[in-house]
This record gives sequence, structure tokens and C-alpha cells, in this order.
Amino acid sequence: MKEIYISEKEAGQRLDKLLGKYLNTAPKSFLYKMLRKKNITLNGKKAAGNEKLCTGDRIKFFLSEETLSKFSNTQIQYTEGKLNILYEDKDVLFINKPVGMLSQKAKPQDESLVEHIVTYLLKSGQLKEEELLTFRPSICNRLDRNTSGIIAAGKTLAALQQLNAGFKKRTIQKQYLCLVKGQITASAHIRGVLVKDRTHNKVTILPFKIDEAQTDVYRKEEAYIETEYQPIATADDSTLLKVHLITGKTHQIRAHLASIGHPLIGDYKYGEYRLNEQYKKEFGCQSQLLHAYQLIMPECKGELRHLSGMKITAPLPSLFEKVLRAKGVNTDGDMEFKRP
Repeated sequence: MKEIYISEKEAGQRLDKLLGKYLNTAPKSFLYKMLRKKNITLNGKKAAGNEKLCTGDRIKFFLSEETLSKFSNTQIQYTEGKLNILYEDKDVLFINKPVGMLSQKAKPQDESLVEHIVTYLLKSGQLKEEELLTFRPSICNRLDRNTSGIIAAGKTLAALQQLNAGFKKRTIQKQYLCLVKGQITASAHIRGVLVKDRTHNKVTILPFKIDEAQTDVYRKEEAYIETEYQPIATADDSTLLKVHLITGKTHQIRAHLASIGHPLIGDYKYGEYRLNEQYKKEFGCQSQLLHAYQLIMPECKGELRHLSGMKITAPLPSLFEKVLRAKGVNTDGDMEFKRP
């Protein structure tokens, strides 16, 4: 007989969902059969599987060690390196992701920020290996591999759910900094329709039409997008923009700004090759100068109420700083930008 107790990390999910993680190679039919036969019980009683679990609940498995071992498969991919943690408490992590790191795995053999987070929590004693059978901490927003900046992660299921809801409902504000081609002197709020090309991992921006937005009718690979930007400083060939990402779609900032004639410096997918090569030769830029520099939290309830109104800010990467200083833009510690 095996017994597990539900901790704060796992609380809030359905029993059958947890069982599907704990016995992750077992068919669903097997799990429901074991529940019917009371070979798996909840708090000493027969369960249907749709019960919502609470902290302190007890699940008993009247199964042999051989059966438990057969249907439980936890693979842990330990990583090296140190996370750049901007803020941490018992529920959440806010991390400054560097350029070159994947947010999540694209292929099984990949090493992503998720693996770094799990490794950090295991090594710091905040997570035990056996807990990964029922809950795996994860991220709540994603950035392109070569975009740096803030990623939020939940260390408990409740935190994950609340953060995910905040990003989905757009109540968590996402602010970016980017260096674009050309001079922009006025703020703007632009709209469009983003069309995905999965074959080439690229998107196209189509003109926004009010009648389509009002009916919200788009094909499967299309999405309505909104982007706000504000010029911070200009140079002879470029402008530093602060961008408020209202919707959050694939390559939205990169493609949307390119569609109005201001592609990001260093962006070889949507940008201008000759200008990118100039910055590559002069500064070593090999990818877009785009940084998710600030998250502004809304009013939060429950476990995350202490985050209400909090602003989390991520310092710029050194290369981005180097380019800005060469262009005559100085930065101070609170990410305000001033001309010298």
C-alpha cells in the first residue's frame, strides 16, 4: 500500500488529473477501474475521480510496488547554470531569461528554462523528486529563444492557474524595449491581423478591418493583434521604443513593427539584412534587440494578493546596453532612459 498527502503545490486539481500524472503511463480506463474497485481511495473513501483536491487530502494506492513502478515514470533533466531571479516567494518566480535560452522545449532533447527552474527548486530543497509525479512547476508566459527578459513561473498549482489567467485575460501588463530601424517621433496604437505560416515559422501582418474585429471571425491561422509603442530616444538610423504588448501572439512585436516600416535591429527574419549586418559587424548583434523589461501585476486575490500592483523589472542585457550607449542613450537603475 502506498499513501500520498496533497500539499499546497498540488491542491486545486481534480483527483483523476493528479492520478494521470502520478501513474503517467497507465491507461485512463485502468485508473477509473481502480477507483471503482476501491484500489485507489481518497481520504479513506471510494472516489469517482472528479473530486477537487485540497491541502491535506490523503490518497491511498492498494496496488503492488511492481504495478506502481510499472505505471510511474518520472524523468528529471538536471541542468547546469544559474537562474537570474528577479523576484521569488513561496508561490512564484520571476526570471530574467537570457538571449539564446528556450522558454519551453521544442524537441525532447532540448534544455529549456523549465528544466532550469525544476533543477533550481530541487537543488534548493523547495521540491522533492517524488513531488514531480503529481505537480511540475512551469512557466506562464513565453519569449522567443532570442528575446530576453521577464518570464513568470508558478511554484504551486494555484499560482500557475492565477498567473495563466492574468496573461490570458491581459490583466498582467507586458512592457518591452526594442531598438528599431528609422526615426519614430510619436507614440501610436496599431492594430492588425496576424497570419501564421507554420511551415516556415513566420507570420504575416494583414490590415486591420473594423467589421472583422467586431465579429471576431478569423480563420484558424489568423489572430487580431494590438500593439502600443512610445519612442524613448532616437539616433541617426534607429529609435528606442517602449512597447506595450496588448495581445500576445507569435512574433507579434517583430512582425507588427516590420509591417509599418520599422523592423527590429538584429532581426534577420523580419528585418533589413544590410542594416543588421552593420550592427553585427560593429557590435556583435546576431539577433533582435528586444527585451521584455517589465510586468505590471493587477489586483490579485487569494494566494497572490501580495503581488497586487507590483512592478517587476528586468535589467537590459549587456549587449543591448552597449548598443544604446554607443547611440548616446544612457540608462539608470530603474530602467528610465535619458539623453546625455
